[in-house]
Amino acid sequence: MAGAEQGSAVLDLAAAQKGLDAQPFSRLVRARITEFGDGGATLEIEIREELLQQNGFLHGGVLSYAADNTLTFAAATALGPGIVTGGFSIQYLRPAYGRTLRARAEVVQAGRRQAVCRCDLTVIGADGAQSLCAVAQGTVLPLNGPSAEGTR
Repeated sequence: MAGAEQGSAVLDLAAAQKGLDAQPFSRLVRARITEFGDGGATLEIEIREELLQQNGFLHGGVLSYAADNTLTFAAATALGPGIVTGGFSIQYLRPAYGRTLRARAEVVQAGRRQAVCRCDLTVIGADGAQSLCAVAQGTVLPLNGPSAEGTR
């Protein structure tokens, strides 16, 4: 969302997808926002061969990307669109095998200077079964705030 205009009139699902589409890497992995608002966001990626690692499961970098972006989009529901990830951690729980990766993030706490969010990353199999494969937590900062001065 860092590329979105500060002061956008409405942050909704369409605006969130437009912000995601402005990111070349998001287009490369074919990410899409499926839910946005009320302190949360959901991002989905169809798992395909180009996104796998040598053992045949989803590459950890794709999981990390999904966590980072979903945490940031969830924070945008509280802070607005002019934001940047301050930092995040991810814990990989099990190999990610399946058809679709779903990352769901929620705001845990938000103030004027930051939002703290958490994210569950789930893989959905061809049979519809869901398996939690990673969890993440991160801090998101407004671009115009004092905490982000060094990012310009």
